[in-house]
Amino acid sequence: MAQSTLRALSQPEEQVTDPLTELLRSGARELIAQAVEAELQVLLEQHAEHRLPDGRKAVVRNGYLPERTVQTGIGNVEIKVPKVRDRSGSGVRFNSALLPPYLKRARSVEELLPWLYLKGVSTGDYQDALAALLGDQAKGLSANTISRLKQHWIDDHRRWCQRDLSQKRYVYWWADGVYSNVRMEDRLCLLVIIGVTEHGRKELVVVEDGYRESEASWSELLLGLRERGLTTSPKLATGDGALGFWKALSKCYPDTRHQRCWVHKTANILTAVPKSVQPKVKAALHEIWMAETRADAHKAFDRALVRFESKYPGAMERLRKDREELLAFYDFPAEHWTHIRTTNPIESTFATVRLRTQRARNCGSRETTLAMVYKLLESAQRNWKRIKGFNLLTLVVNNVKFKDGEQVQDQSDRNAA
Repeated sequence: MAQSTLRALSQPEEQVTDPLTELLRSGARELIAQAVEAELQVLLEQHAEHRLPDGRKAVVRNGYLPERTVQTGIGNVEIKVPKVRDRSGSGVRFNSALLPPYLKRARSVEELLPWLYLKGVSTGDYQDALAALLGDQAKGLSANTISRLKQHWIDDHRRWCQRDLSQKRYVYWWADGVYSNVRMEDRLCLLVIIGVTEHGRKELVVVEDGYRESEASWSELLLGLRERGLTTSPKLATGDGALGFWKALSKCYPDTRHQRCWVHKTANILTAVPKSVQPKVKAALHEIWMAETRADAHKAFDRALVRFESKYPGAMERLRKDREELLAFYDFPAEHWTHIRTTNPIESTFATVRLRTQRARNCGSRETTLAMVYKLLESAQRNWKRIKGFNLLTLVVNNVKFKDGEQVQDQSDRNAA
């Protein structure tokens, strides 16, 4: 029996199933500290002009209160709250609205965090949100405190954009350009890539401001990924056919296969036919991408062209021009088709992001909005599930050939990964 040339994948670290534990490990304690620090800075600024006769500040930092424990759904969380010293004797004290002295127990770590804002709660709704955790005596965070937290989010995104990617490998990518209104006269173009790791887990690869959805913007983004160590090409990328992404991808990651998103393509074609005909056209397109084999898909493809081309040549040209790219998924495991035929992971995630940015129309600058979206995506990522058939990714990584979703028995011309 011939010796196998499959390369064994590294084993992933033990995954935490409790989302609260995962949240804590991914930086909850740091976020709590940042939020409390922001509250403290507001207090110190309020009393900055309060001076002693010798010119020294009357209210200053004075270390921390003894560490204490708050019970949460994942067990005990140790917290430290800073304190101040009022050298004038007027009785100024610092009491955190998030971590008041009487807080001993929380139903979940999330309820401790100021990123109620990130979850879709506007600044004006903080009073009600904190009351759910701390009771009616809770005080909402001030606008100044929120401003400080926004700066922390901006800094977090900057650091994330510079992280080392040399140990990362993605099998599949989904790419899209998403527009968001920062102000009425200003549109922010978010360039987003979500990837699937060797172990089937979805990860946010990049979210940056592209200014425009152009080849130049995508090239700059992809070259940045390579410079930070992401040199191995994904096996397949799925995206909207209108993206400048494809030209940039061909230059930066030439070995990556292209798959046009069927949801985008269907919507694009339907806009070119009368509403009365759209259900028939949509059904014909459905027969293509739901076909069990590539041969059957080509037959359905040809039937659609013959049926509608004479009356709607523009719509059918939109279909014809991306024929091969629309059917690339047939060369990958059938278990993965539902994932790689569309950019649904991005679309479904950004349904939440769009809602949040519409509710916070006064979020301000492009940089702040980008940071807010990054934090929302970071939060959403914790709920992303592995793709179906993730165990087959080992075969895809090792260039095992598939035809019509099934592994080809003759692998004699397969190149090692």
